[in-house]
Amino acid sequence: MTDLHDVHALQSMLATYARAVDTRDWDLYRSLFTPDARIDYSSAPFGIAGPRDEVAAWLEQSLSVVPMSMHYVSNIEVELDGDSATVHAQFFNPMQFPGFADLSFCGGYYHHEMVRTPDGWRSRSLREDNLWFVNSPTPPA
Repeated sequence: MTDLHDVHALQSMLATYARAVDTRDWDLYRSLFTPDARIDYSSAPFGIAGPRDEVAAWLEQSLSVVPMSMHYVSNIEVELDGDSATVHAQFFNPMQFPGFADLSFCGGYYHHEMVRTPDGWRSRSLREDNLWFVNSPTPPA
């Protein structure tokens, strides 16, 4: 039987993740991951993969020129296994790039490997699958 308290805590963590990115709260962002977490945004235009602090610094620099982003996270699936969980969720992200007259939009999936810590659930691994991008900042291949 699924522990609904854990499912709710994991869903709440994903909402906090979206708020941290959109409000550019990089301390909050880092706090959602284990110190040794690996984060992979390489499916997105100009994306990178690496350790938590390296990726957080890249996000901070990259998004500093983006006036607006608003992540929506939905369809969250949780597979609990004791103090570990696999979480899959869909995302939709409208954003405004500098110099673009129209909004850009992207969507795809987040794949998290979560662990229970003394401070609550944290992601030890995030892989983003950016499946589509409308009005992308990179030209089509």
